Amino acid sequence: VGGGFHGKSTLLQALQMGVYDHIPGDGRELVVAEPASVTIRAEDGRAVQSVNISAFIDNLPFGKKTNDFSTPDASGSTSQAANILEALEVGAKTLLIDEDTAATNFMIRDQRMMQLVHPSKEPISPYISKVRALKRDLGVSSIMVIGGCGDYFDVADLVIMQDKYTAVDVTPEAKKLARPLADDVAFPRITPRIPLRESIDASREGDRAGFERVAINGKHELRFGDENINLHFLHQIAHQSQTRAIGDAILTVRDKLADGHSSLSQILDALEERMDGQGLDVLSPGKYVGNYARPRRFELAGAINRLRSIAFRQADAK
Repeated sequence: VGGGFHGKSTLLQALQMGVYDHIPGDGRELVVAEPASVTIRAEDGRAVQSVNISAFIDNLPFGKKTNDFSTPDASGSTSQAANILEALEVGAKTLLIDEDTAATNFMIRDQRMMQLVHPSKEPISPYISKVRALKRDLGVSSIMVIGGCGDYFDVADLVIMQDKYTAVDVTPEAKKLARPLADDVAFPRITPRIPLRESIDASREGDRAGFERVAINGKHELRFGDENINLHFLHQIAHQSQTRAIGDAILTVRDKLADGHSSLSQILDALEERMDGQGLDVLSPGKYVGNYARPRRFELAGAINRLRSIAFRQADAK
C-alpha cells in the first residue's frame, strides 16, 4: 500500500525479476522472490483454450459453462482468471498482482454493489474472496499492490506501506481497520490439460512441405509459422535469448514430449529434466545454437497458452 508515486509498483517489479540470480553487489540481490513467483494481470483480447475458470467465474447467462472455457477474445476478468489458473496448473506458488493492471471487477465488489446486484446474478467471485483459500488449500501466496481498496486489509497477513520508496510494516495499524472474515469455501482442484501435438504447427502458407519457421522480434514477439505469439504481458522474460529458446522448446514439446496422455505440467517436468541433464542443446539437436538462455517453465507455458492454434483436452475429459 501507499500513496501514488511512492514505489509500490516499482517494488513489485523488482520482486518479479527477483526470481533470477543477480550479480553480488549490484543491489538487486537484496530483492529476492520465491522461484515459482508469477506476475498476473488482465489481458484483454488474448485467446484461452480449455481452462477451468469456474473457481472465479461461473453461472454465466444462458447456461454457458466455464469448467472448460475457451474464447478467442477474453475479457479483462476472464483473461485474469485464465492467467491465474494456467499459472497454478504448472506449479506457481506466489502470485504477483498490481491493481493498476488488474480487472477491477475481478478484484473486488463493494457492499453497496452487492446489495444492488445480488450475488446469484454475478458470475464473478472476486479475488478477495479466494485469496485465503488459495493459501490454505493450495499453499499459494499472493503479493499485491493495493492503493485504493482497504477491503484487502481483512485478508492480509502482512501490510507494507511504501513511503518515499522506504518499506514500512503497518500491519498492526491495518488490522485495527479490518473487519471480521467470513467463512470461505475450499479452493477447487486445478484441472490439468493435455496439449494436442497436431495443433502445434510452425509451417507457413506457401512454404515447401516440412519446412517450419520460428523467429523472434525482441523479447516479447515470437513468430511461429504464420502466427505471431504476443508475449508482451509475460513480464518475467528477461532477455530475447529466452524467447528464442521458448520458440524451439515449443517444437521440442511437440516432437518429443506431447504424447496425447501427458499433461502440460508433466511435459514441462520432462523438458526441465532433459535441460538439467543435457543443457539447452536438447532444444536444437545438432545445431549448437549459442544464443539461448534458459526460460522458466512459466513463461514457456505462457507462450504455449497464447498460441492461438493450440488445442487442449482436459485430463478429466472422457
